[in-house]
Amino acid sequence: MKRMLTVLMAVLMMVLVGCGTKEEAPKEAASKEKETVVGFVYVSPADDGGWSTTHNEGRLYLEKELGVKTLYRESVPEGPEVKDVMRNMIEEGATIIISASFGYMDYMEELSYDYPEIKFLHCSGYKTTDNMSNFFGRIYQARYLSGIVAGMKTETNKIGYVAAFPIPEVIRGINAFTLGAQSVNPDVTVEVVWTNTWYNPATEKDAAIAVLDNGVDVVAQHQDTAGPQHAAQERGVWSIGYHADMSAVAPEANMTSPIWNWGPFYVDQVKAIQEGTWTSEPYWKGLETGVVELAPLTAVAPAGAQEVVDEYEAKIISGDFAVFSGEIRDQEGNVKVKEGESLNDGDLLSMNWFVEGVVGRIN
Repeated sequence: MKRMLTVLMAVLMMVLVGCGTKEEAPKEAASKEKETVVGFVYVSPADDGGWSTTHNEGRLYLEKELGVKTLYRESVPEGPEVKDVMRNMIEEGATIIISASFGYMDYMEELSYDYPEIKFLHCSGYKTTDNMSNFFGRIYQARYLSGIVAGMKTETNKIGYVAAFPIPEVIRGINAFTLGAQSVNPDVTVEVVWTNTWYNPATEKDAAIAVLDNGVDVVAQHQDTAGPQHAAQERGVWSIGYHADMSAVAPEANMTSPIWNWGPFYVDQVKAIQEGTWTSEPYWKGLETGVVELAPLTAVAPAGAQEVVDEYEAKIISGDFAVFSGEIRDQEGNVKVKEGESLNDGDLLSMNWFVEGVVGRIN
């Protein structure tokens, strides 16, 4: 009888252990299904010192804060091949794809229909689908502040601006910078030279040299590289950087830079996706969130500039001042914004005209 009880107990234990094993397997599978892998696509090298560097810093911040796995591909052309890059990331397990250049927009939109289970986030575009959002920051606010610094520093009243492509994003930035400079120095003009590049250090440096040859003594930029900063330092004049704090690459020239801080935004987006609360909608926030900032003013910035910058920054954040509030005239002297009025987001996102004081053409 004892032997029979012992055998029965042994059989029962085996059954219980077997049941425990079967319960563990689904948990492990579910854990794998919930793993978050985020893929990033950059238009230039991750260490370009500008645009892609800021996104890569955001990627590393995301890894640190949430412990998610990330992938990235750099120097990806803005053409149909980006679809293969993103497909490969999905095959590697990416459940979220973030692309960081305007030219990826249409291709990402196409893929969003092919992969409805994947979340797509596109930087600087305007299209959305059920599983694709777009995001950017009101960097023009920080550009206005940097224009104040440039306007107070120039001695010739001629400022150069090395610009990438004649699209609303770039035009808006040039105008905001010019308005900032003119707010403290009404005699300022801003000469624009187009490179038709995002990332080409040699071309962008040469473009800066071209405007320096025309007598400007401050160079600003909308480029991914520090080429214009190097040109300014070599010529013994001053500069305004962009994307990241560029003071280290041209310490004798750089006064400040409008900069990006993507990390907290990426954390918020990925958390929302993980928690099932994410929705596809445009994101366009400004100084009040910290996604855009002005880098600390350097020792070569003009005396008194910090106080003026602080004053206008506080007004922008509080809503007491809008960068594109009237009266504003275009290059031909036409009133584009009446006194007491401000441009709405639709006007800003489609901007295709230069303010009075800009030297150069869009087309």
